[in-house]
Amino acid sequence: MANHDIYRDARDRLVALHGEHEKAVADFTWPQFDGAFQWAHDWFDVIADGESRTALRIVEEDGAEGAWTFDELRRRSNQVARWLASHGVGRGDSVLVMLGNRVELWESMLAVMKLGAVIMPTTTALGAVDLPDRLERGGARFVIADASCTGKFDGLLDGLTAVSVGGSAEGWLDLADSRDVDDAPVEHPGTTADDRLLLYFTSGTTSRPKLVEHTQTSYPVGHLSTMYWLGITPGDVHLNISSPGWAKHAWSCFFAPWIAGATIFLYNYTRFDAASLLGQIRDKGVTTFCAPPTVWRMLIKADLSGGPGSLREVIAAGEPLNPEIIEQVRAQWGLTLRDGFGQTETTASVGNTPGSAVKPGSMGRPLPGVPVVLVDELTGEVSATEGEICIDLSRRPTSLMVGYLDMPEKTADAMAGGFYHTGDTATRDEDGYLFYVGRTDDVFKASDYKISPFELESVLVEHPAVLEAAVVPQPDPVRLAVPKAYVALAPGHEPTRETAAAIFAHARDHLAPYLRVRRIEFSELPKTISGKIRRVELRARERDEAGAAAGGEWRYEDFPELKG
Repeated sequence: MANHDIYRDARDRLVALHGEHEKAVADFTWPQFDGAFQWAHDWFDVIADGESRTALRIVEEDGAEGAWTFDELRRRSNQVARWLASHGVGRGDSVLVMLGNRVELWESMLAVMKLGAVIMPTTTALGAVDLPDRLERGGARFVIADASCTGKFDGLLDGLTAVSVGGSAEGWLDLADSRDVDDAPVEHPGTTADDRLLLYFTSGTTSRPKLVEHTQTSYPVGHLSTMYWLGITPGDVHLNISSPGWAKHAWSCFFAPWIAGATIFLYNYTRFDAASLLGQIRDKGVTTFCAPPTVWRMLIKADLSGGPGSLREVIAAGEPLNPEIIEQVRAQWGLTLRDGFGQTETTASVGNTPGSAVKPGSMGRPLPGVPVVLVDELTGEVSATEGEICIDLSRRPTSLMVGYLDMPEKTADAMAGGFYHTGDTATRDEDGYLFYVGRTDDVFKASDYKISPFELESVLVEHPAVLEAAVVPQPDPVRLAVPKAYVALAPGHEPTRETAAAIFAHARDHLAPYLRVRRIEFSELPKTISGKIRRVELRARERDEAGAAAGGEWRYEDFPELKG
């Protein structure tokens, strides 16, 4: 059986079992391929050849829109692949891709895959300060970036081939030139299932973000579990709210919908407007919709009375889901809002699946093909009721990363004891439903972004006024949390408004917007007897105060001179 047929059979079995969670878990096995495998060739091109259905539709804030069929994207990505190959891109080369929600992002990802090269997705919000490390550790040889981002690479392009999208730039090739190239099929690169495909940076508690390595199958095949959780079926129109460069964008704006043969729909807005988003969902016939709880809270605060339009499946992801949101969506739309759990290192691993009963506060049950267990943090033994969410490596799923690139100790820690350790804890009830408890470390979510306190603290202590800093989440009714810094001042500096403004400005200039500190409180830091900062005490303090402004706390929004 050809690899395409093997893949389709696995896909079709899961689609047929929507609404039958227990049977899907019992029956599903990951497909195994003979010889070379490459998703863009062996799946996308096969389903796209001659297919006139819409694969991608993007609507801009001003109402302008574009739509591209499966066959158009197949042929266009062939052009881009041939053009990139003419400029030296080949199998195994790392290509940093920094593009927003524009068709060239999908064309470029397919093209890079077709050449057997490696994609390094990168958010356009990333600052120039972080780029040298990413280029070096990812071994980037090529860059594809939006014309608005080319200035971030000044002084960094030595030895790199750079491609600009949406405009020309000095020293950069222009992707528009690829339109003159033949769109005939590209030769299969001969990649095997275990060859590298994706490199994703993810926050951690170390001084440097970890670099997650995925293969030609771990995401392209592993996202069969994500497709099942989302409930996407052939012919659906799927909208997912997440930014390019983050793993969830690849989950739900690339792999899962096209595995199902669905249309990817994007609404490009610069400033979130709940009413406009709801209008697009209804007008454009969106059938499946996934967004972080932050967005769901904003939608509920708007007006859901207009109904869900054509929506059949509504999903939340990225942070724990408040049961109150589920009830409000059910009351106004008659739909059950479902959530789930996964990481950059995995595909969707746990979820409330279509047709399953949803228990308030539960993230659901392990998904088909993913052997999730709870491991007691003290004994290292599997627990029936409570522990760290882990994946049993004796039944290692296709959907798990290879490891952290060039970080063998971090990889060994993550895979210790025969389990992949997620760093998240949960409880399990008698029906097998998991209930999220919290992180085993200090990483937290603000809106839909993962925040590593260490990364922010490393920037803060570079300011001369800061002796020490500890960053913790402060509860926020819309964003779930915002980063708050407790700062111990260096001698000679006073806890004044001017000092706070200077520290805020420093953080603004050296951190990407999604990482910026939003609160500062000058304080002595609680420590253990060995001198380690007790963030747990500060986190508890913020939870007890429930986001109320503390005495002596400075808020970023109170400094209008820093905005813009």
